[in-house]
Amino acid sequence: MLVTIDKFAGFCWGVVRAIDFAENELKAAPKIYSLGDIIHNTSEVKRLGEMGLETTSVNDLDKIPAGSKVLIRAHGEPPSTYAKALELGIELIDATCPVVTKVQERIRKFVDRNFQIVIFGKKDHAEVIGLRGVTGDRAVIVLNPEEALSKVDFKKPTVLFSQTTMDKETFYLIADALRNKIEVFEIGTMEETAVEFHAKDTICGQVSGREKKLREFAKSQDVIIFTAGRKSSNGKVLFNIAHEENKKTFFAETVDEIDWSWFEGAGTAGITGATSTPHWVMQEMKSYIENHFNKN
Repeated sequence: MLVTIDKFAGFCWGVVRAIDFAENELKAAPKIYSLGDIIHNTSEVKRLGEMGLETTSVNDLDKIPAGSKVLIRAHGEPPSTYAKALELGIELIDATCPVVTKVQERIRKFVDRNFQIVIFGKKDHAEVIGLRGVTGDRAVIVLNPEEALSKVDFKKPTVLFSQTTMDKETFYLIADALRNKIEVFEIGTMEETAVEFHAKDTICGQVSGREKKLREFAKSQDVIIFTAGRKSSNGKVLFNIAHEENKKTFFAETVDEIDWSWFEGAGTAGITGATSTPHWVMQEMKSYIENHFNKN
């Protein structure tokens, strides 16, 4: 069995940055806290936990000793979290991905202009909670064009943003559906839009740019093993893309989940994953599969 790791898979730079923050802080302190799992990958959370990174939540901030250091992961946090930490005397290590920070800043500008904010994303995803917080939790959260058409008030100036890890195709379907509802009026000889609409594609380029390369990799292998944390939104999107190209694409978060029947009749296997999948996890899977077939 020839096993190959997808060279384009693994941590995006925002995740690398957050983990670097955590590891550097842990060199000087025996323990720091993370607001939620630093990434949606059980294996990496466990590794960092053994180094002294303890996962906590905003609701438990008041149980953390004053003066402690708390890391904000790449997904970001709403403004209320910063205010609460300041009130409790907690030092925040802000590892919010700069791409997410930029989305928050762009949303804030439209909030200041009294626009209705529509966000394509998962309502309870950590990143979206932060984006909602910027709007005072008044954003309209949608997952498809049908939801957008049923939830949006078309008499308000509206702007559409996206969670950074969603798929572009659906974003543009939502944008087109909303744009078609804009009311246009003739005022004198000037045509003006009575209801202003903007669509801001804020999907991370590193995430969307992987699609073409992933499709090529999936087609090049007999079997694909996709490894990611089950809570990874990006992982779900990328798994579906790989599966579209190769029906023998299987999900395994850890080596314990591998089913050897997946490899029947195959001569090559590809290992790939999400932007939150550590390279060492993919390497572990590669070695595990190779060892199995070498022994048999």
